Amino acid sequence: MATFLYKLGRLAFRRRRYVALIWVALLALAGFGAASASTATSSSFSIPGTEAQRAFDLLEQRFPGGSADGATARVVFKAPDNEKMTDPANKAEVNKLAGELKSGSDQIASVSDPYTAGAVSKDGSTAYVSVSYKVNSMELTDETREALEDAGHAAQKSGMTVEIGGDALMVIPETGITEIIGVAIAAVVLVITFGSLIAAGLPLLTALIGVGIGVSTITALANVLDLGSTTSTLAMMIGLAVGIDYALFIVSRYRAELADGREREEAAGRAVGTAGSAVVFAGLTVVIALVGLAVVNIPMLSKMGFAAAGTVAIAVLIALTLVPALLGFAGKRVLGRKARKAAGAPGNTEDKPNMGTRWARFVLRKPVWVLLVGVIGLGTVAVPVASLEMGLPDDGSQPTSTTQRRAYDLLSDGFGPGFNGPLMVVVDTADSSDGKTAAKQVTDEISGIKGVAAVTPAQFNKAGDTAMITVVPKDRPSSVDTENVVHAIRDAGKDIKSDTGAEVLVTGSTAMNIDFSQKMNDALLPYLALVVGLAFLLLMVVFRSVLVPLKAALGFLLSVVAALGAVVAVFQWGWLGSLFGVEQPGPIMSMMPIFMVGVVFGLAMDYEVFLVTRMREAYVHGEKPGQAIVTGFRHGARVVTAAAVIMMAVFAGFIGSSEQMVKMIGFSLAIAVFFDAFVVRMAIVPAVLALLGDRAWSLPRWLDRILPNVDVEGEGLREQLDETPGGETGGERELTRV
Repeated sequence: MATFLYKLGRLAFRRRRYVALIWVALLALAGFGAASASTATSSSFSIPGTEAQRAFDLLEQRFPGGSADGATARVVFKAPDNEKMTDPANKAEVNKLAGELKSGSDQIASVSDPYTAGAVSKDGSTAYVSVSYKVNSMELTDETREALEDAGHAAQKSGMTVEIGGDALMVIPETGITEIIGVAIAAVVLVITFGSLIAAGLPLLTALIGVGIGVSTITALANVLDLGSTTSTLAMMIGLAVGIDYALFIVSRYRAELADGREREEAAGRAVGTAGSAVVFAGLTVVIALVGLAVVNIPMLSKMGFAAAGTVAIAVLIALTLVPALLGFAGKRVLGRKARKAAGAPGNTEDKPNMGTRWARFVLRKPVWVLLVGVIGLGTVAVPVASLEMGLPDDGSQPTSTTQRRAYDLLSDGFGPGFNGPLMVVVDTADSSDGKTAAKQVTDEISGIKGVAAVTPAQFNKAGDTAMITVVPKDRPSSVDTENVVHAIRDAGKDIKSDTGAEVLVTGSTAMNIDFSQKMNDALLPYLALVVGLAFLLLMVVFRSVLVPLKAALGFLLSVVAALGAVVAVFQWGWLGSLFGVEQPGPIMSMMPIFMVGVVFGLAMDYEVFLVTRMREAYVHGEKPGQAIVTGFRHGARVVTAAAVIMMAVFAGFIGSSEQMVKMIGFSLAIAVFFDAFVVRMAIVPAVLALLGDRAWSLPRWLDRILPNVDVEGEGLREQLDETPGGETGGERELTRV
């Protein structure tokens, strides 16, 4: 592989104008596709194979025109002190608002009358109007949303408190200026690392081109493939981070080759042949982890994984082709002034100890202590995982400054906490001899379940073969008691089916959350086994070792559990919540553990490949295990540190998002990169390698014969290029200048 990439790097360097033109054309093509594509709708959320999804599908089939997946809104009214919502003036104002809503948009399917629908609280202080729309929330026009908000504002003039809940006001999440701050921090780190504006700007430019192509392609295909807004956000987040990092490693190796006195084209070829091999395998681990999300069998998650994986693949291709092409345009200006003067002086920096060298030597002196401190430290941070509570965000997790959250609180105060998460029970009576009796039995059975506050009478469809029953739990939607109610209804439904032939299914947002969480839990171990197993095999091929990939996988598990512990402490417990913009602590997203396993594993392996490949390269070239660790740190620690800081800055930029889901993802990835890069890869990895010695790089002979030799460390390439015995640097330079 190193030989092929060496030739590719030299070709891209020589034909730089054509290579640059091709990538610019691809960017323009993707941009045109995104600009001409119709506005993306929200991605439909489905959980195949679950009871909640089967009930939802049955509703759409048996109640045509019911807009089962349409947007909803609740306009909640609270009467002024010493007044009631049944007072004539307040009642007239509510009826006026309902009329304005009906005539305000042709996207509205229905508007309820609270006085006939039983939507007035027992004490008369609170009432609500339910609004159903023909389309989902992302297909609502701005005029429709404005009509809803204007109606609420107009009603407030009467002295009533009016708030609006539901998903009708949901918009595409805004990430704000913090993303730009993250890129700016990355630029500063690159300038400090390279000491050259040209060298610093090149990784940023290529990463932005890659992300531009990836995100524009996702936008262009959003309607065709049913991709939601979060899909492009994740692709941007990961694509920007790995794009900068991959280009950073190529540029860094190119500068090192120039410092050794090689000609520019030769330096570009060797940089792509060596560092490029690490980029390919690091990218493969990320792609495996992201594509592996399809194992969970949740379409939304699979699409997010595939889209992000595509952006990572683009980042790898750009690093291997566009980066060496732009290095050709940059000339020796890619080096700082001091480096340009020193370039060509053999040994000028090779033996000079730097921070990485000093740290590696310290670890070699105290490997046991470094290992213990690292493991115990991460283990302590991971403790909050024991109290992990999972769920999906609803209006109760919104900041208290939003009208959705205030409407949620008003409904809880007026009708009870469970009113914000009603359960929808669907009774399929097609195989029952007496459907109405079966539905009545279901209603009676549910009424006697502990934790149920109210049950509405069954409503049949026109065909009379399906009934809907609304169940209001006593507790809030995310509580354990409400989860127990769902399980109790399902258990009772089994007995009813055996007695009457009617099938009882439970759906609604609360039931969907429960089924989603269960599906996540069930898929976690198979997913972990698949991703870690494939990556283990990949790393075994890269490092020609069994213990190094094993250590890499165990270190990853430690860092990801510690990161999840930090997420629980901040987003569930509220520790330092104000610092990260968490106004309302609550359950962690159900998809968070499996998502973190997938994404963080891929990113963690980046640093493992880049750092340990340099150690492996030194060991293969004859250095002792301890000295190989020092050599790896001398060449790689500064660059890996810069890469980790850049990745953390990019991810942390998304913490400023207005969407809780994006905020949580940004924080979790940033903290996970911190733990993995600086604690696991920089401390635990060299400590373990120091303790293992030569055993770290051993491979059974029978396995060595089976595994393909991909020559990541460039040994075969070096033998092909260099004919000088011993491979002295001076001899190499003479050969490459011929």
